Amino acid sequence: MSLVLLSLAALCWGAPSPEPTIQCGSENGPSPEWMVSHTLTPGDLRDLRVEPVKTSVATEDDSILMNISWILRADASICFLKATKICVSGKSNVQSYGCVRCNYTEAFQTQTRPSGGKWTFSYIGFPVKLNTLYFIGAHNIPNANMNDDSPSMSVNFTSPGCLDRVMKHKKQCIEAGSLWDPNITACKKDEKTVEVNFTTSPLGNRYMVVILNKSVIGTFMMEQSKETRESVMVPVTKESEGAVVQLIPYFQTCGNDCIRRKGTVVLCPQTGVPFPLDKSRSVLSGWLPLLLALLAATWVLAAGIYLKWRHEKIKMPFPTTTLLPPIKVLVVYPSEICFHHTVCHFTEFLQNHCRSEVILDKWQKKRIAEMGPVQWLATQKKDADKVIFLLSNDMNTACDGTCGESKGSPQEDSQDLFPLAFNLFCSDLRSQRHLHKYMVVCSTEADIKDDYSALRTCPKHCLTKGAAAFCTSLLRPSSACRGGKAVRRPQQLLLPWPTHRSENVKPSPC
Repeated sequence: MSLVLLSLAALCWGAPSPEPTIQCGSENGPSPEWMVSHTLTPGDLRDLRVEPVKTSVATEDDSILMNISWILRADASICFLKATKICVSGKSNVQSYGCVRCNYTEAFQTQTRPSGGKWTFSYIGFPVKLNTLYFIGAHNIPNANMNDDSPSMSVNFTSPGCLDRVMKHKKQCIEAGSLWDPNITACKKDEKTVEVNFTTSPLGNRYMVVILNKSVIGTFMMEQSKETRESVMVPVTKESEGAVVQLIPYFQTCGNDCIRRKGTVVLCPQTGVPFPLDKSRSVLSGWLPLLLALLAATWVLAAGIYLKWRHEKIKMPFPTTTLLPPIKVLVVYPSEICFHHTVCHFTEFLQNHCRSEVILDKWQKKRIAEMGPVQWLATQKKDADKVIFLLSNDMNTACDGTCGESKGSPQEDSQDLFPLAFNLFCSDLRSQRHLHKYMVVCSTEADIKDDYSALRTCPKHCLTKGAAAFCTSLLRPSSACRGGKAVRRPQQLLLPWPTHRSENVKPSPC
């Protein structure tokens, strides 16, 4: 019962609490916490920023609002933080003042966000007027006690005019032509005339075109109440190329103080005069036959060089196949296997047909005695390219005197390293990264004994059926190909592996 209660307590304590958010509302008077004395209060903010943003929630006249963002200071006093109060004061033709209080929905458990970074919040409100200076102040609640220094932070923000990329969407700016694009083009017709083209706006019906070149050199007045493309000729008194064209609209809402647009005077393209390119075209037509002949000669020369190169390439003899150095193969086997009729036959097959350098414990008794069996097996495992577990499914036939079971035979004076190798290499058999290094070779297709069930994950080969597949797997390019050289594959062979020994077979010297 106590164990269940402890588990429930651990689950409740480990449940993550939701991150704090803010709920903001108007509060123009003093905060209620100011009237109460507090032993500990939160510190001031770390940062406070203001920028205008366009919203579609507010009314059309107040579509531009302040985006006020602040960052909390990462210290222990954040545990006592309940709210942040923001007050905005605007100074222009008409002064404005307002405050909002943003309460935090949850108590702060950490000085920074669990995901990393400092606690950051933002509030969008307070309509922004054109070209107005704002004072924005913010402090945390509960604030300092009476007669104590109250930590706070304040910034100044001056709102831009109608040419700003955000403020131009304000209704007052739209009515002054902030979104109007007249697409002005102006060119010098002659020494006394400039042609000006522009698109009118439905917001007004009167326009003035002024040409400036250090001073006013030409003006033109026109009226048009519809949106259309207009072209006017403006008389000038001085050189007009490079001069500035100023288009002054007169709209109902802004009168003479509307947004003015500008352009530059360039030379008009000439009409009716032959282009200088015609002479160049005539010259090019005279050189065209010569260029075509030169191109044809170049093509013939390139084709001849290619054919000669191809002919020489065909005559070059193909490189001969390069045989790789023999791979190192460590063969481990249980003591029940007949050494002469099974192990030696298999070793001769690896050397003669699979280009392998075989490592056997019987051939390195002195090194085993010097290093110890465990160190010897670990060294051979590191140096060998392949490790083969040689198994025999027919264990009933005991070795007789023909196989050397007399005194001093290999079976009698040698230590059986197979169980030690099996336990030492067993950890690699669980990893796909090292599994390709190990193989199992059996005399028949019978399943592997339960004692060696871990070897069932290794590739298994039965050499009495076909040795070619075994050699191909042994000399696979991923493990046997070095330096990109080719490997000669073995022919289709059957291993002369006697599954049952006869009396007239003599042991191989091996």
